[in-house]
Amino acid sequence: MKEPVGLLIAAARRKLKRAVHERIAPYGLTTQQFWALVNIEEADRPSLREVAERMRMDAPTASRAVTQLLRRQLVKAEGDRNDRRLLRLQLTRKGREKIGILRNLAAELRGAAVHGLTRGEEEMLRTLLRKVITNLDELVRDLDRVGPSHRQRGSASER
Repeated sequence: MKEPVGLLIAAARRKLKRAVHERIAPYGLTTQQFWALVNIEEADRPSLREVAERMRMDAPTASRAVTQLLRRQLVKAEGDRNDRRLLRLQLTRKGREKIGILRNLAAELRGAAVHGLTRGEEEMLRTLLRKVITNLDELVRDLDRVGPSHRQRGSASER
């Protein structure tokens, strides 16, 4: 029996989320806050939109994670020098104190996910996952176009 691709992706996601959660629990961060903090450090003063894009999540979810980082004074938001409407995010002193260990955890987690793959296999996996994401984006757009009254009732597993 062929395992459905969605099932494999979901299983990998659950395992990665568990591994992240177990490693970051001592730091009092959620998974989203952890990855947002790491992405803010890796980017050069990103905007909230850029953080959301880097994390492949919707803006409200990224906003909630960043808001908590702002409240905990791990991140600060400053106006963009060229566009006053835009806020740029960067780590505070408190955030920089934590980022060393968090950066190492991120590297460990990223490495564990692709352990045993060749560079070519890793790149192929990225390419294939991007295609799956694009396919699912198109599916969601199609469903949004037809509206809820035209969607079939129940999930595929209920049928």
